[in-house]
Amino acid sequence: MKVLVLNGSPRVGGNTSIALEEMRSVFEEEGVEVEIVQIGNRDIRGCIACGTCFQKGQCVFDDIVNELAPKFEAADGLVVATPVYYASANATLIACLDRLFYSTRFDKTMKVGASVVCARRGGCSATFDELNKYFTICNMPIASSQYWNSIHGREKGQAELDEEGKQTMRVLARNMTFLMKSIALGKEKYGLPEKEPWTPTHFIR
Repeated sequence: MKVLVLNGSPRVGGNTSIALEEMRSVFEEEGVEVEIVQIGNRDIRGCIACGTCFQKGQCVFDDIVNELAPKFEAADGLVVATPVYYASANATLIACLDRLFYSTRFDKTMKVGASVVCARRGGCSATFDELNKYFTICNMPIASSQYWNSIHGREKGQAELDEEGKQTMRVLARNMTFLMKSIALGKEKYGLPEKEPWTPTHFIR
């Protein structure tokens, strides 16, 4: 089992990292290979809808997004984590996700997704919902926990004091591991769900 983790915080070793380290400890106990990539401090531009990825098979902007693509394809699960800015995710992370999901043509069906959000106080639920939309448009099941996947803290290191938040992260990692292993067994016995040809429907004439 492999999990790719994208840390959308620009702050190395900050509160978002505390949440992810709780998850990493459980993944490693469970024998899951983990790679955490710090995204929030990278220079990542947004998608320009040029369509070049349809011809080249990768994004026209050859940066960390194209480096992440094969890691994402090889992974059984993807964790996306971010601090909350104005009840939304870090814009750098969103730029990365827009291009990563759109430019990659491989089938993401039954890769397990999980979102993790960190805030001083409010905006976690809105950001959590925002990130989960990347998974639900790609046939990716979402791993859940005992609470919405959030942890709290403002100054660096304060999330260490959120015991419930840290526990939520550990439970999330256990549930995600179980789901990935269960899907792997199901694929061995039953394969992936049958796919219908896509029927795009447009609302203009």
